[in-house]
Amino acid sequence: MENKQLVTPGEVITEGMDYLPGDGTYRDGSNIRAALMGLAQTRDRLVKVIPLSGRYMPKKEDPVIGVVKEVRYSNWVLDINAPYDAVMMVGEAVDRFIDLKKDKLTNYFSVGDAVICRILHIDEGMSVMVTARGPGLRKLTDGQILDIAPSKIPRIIGKGASMVKMIKEYTGTRVFVGQNGRIWLQGGNEELTIRVIKKIEAEAHKAGLTDEIQKLLESEGNGNKA
Repeated sequence: MENKQLVTPGEVITEGMDYLPGDGTYRDGSNIRAALMGLAQTRDRLVKVIPLSGRYMPKKEDPVIGVVKEVRYSNWVLDINAPYDAVMMVGEAVDRFIDLKKDKLTNYFSVGDAVICRILHIDEGMSVMVTARGPGLRKLTDGQILDIAPSKIPRIIGKGASMVKMIKEYTGTRVFVGQNGRIWLQGGNEELTIRVIKKIEAEAHKAGLTDEIQKLLESEGNGNKA
């Protein structure tokens, strides 16, 4: 098997028991098959398929950016760019006590508000719970949100967060990358930051992309480098 070969659902990626099935794959007897269309990849005996497109599939502890779509009596319903909405209970919204008899939940989060939150729990029925309590988790009141394919998020972040750190360094832009394909940007050279992120999204499969991005940032963003 060649790394990053294109595979289709049901296609045999590798044969034998020497490898283990990872994300986007399943075992069929002694074969590992693709569960979706994408790029096959193997590392340390683990085989996975990186989807070319598709919506975000929630995972516990993932940081995401949700958008409030409904305010209920004791919770908020958030769109997290997934097949399933997420629920944020009052106890997971802020660090202070909310009195449901006196406080209006819209005083904290209203429909349309964007929230940096974390996946707290997913049950067997795919009911997703999130929290906005914790370091860096909060309602977003400034900046802008960029939507990209969730499958390209690992490339935006880079190994050990190297890519996103480089973008921040050269552009001076504050960047938060949600695993659900939403990225928050604020300040610095936002125009260059958006252009670079879109380039990474479009060319994520290319070899040598990191060096290419660094040259672009050095030529156009050097003035903002800390």
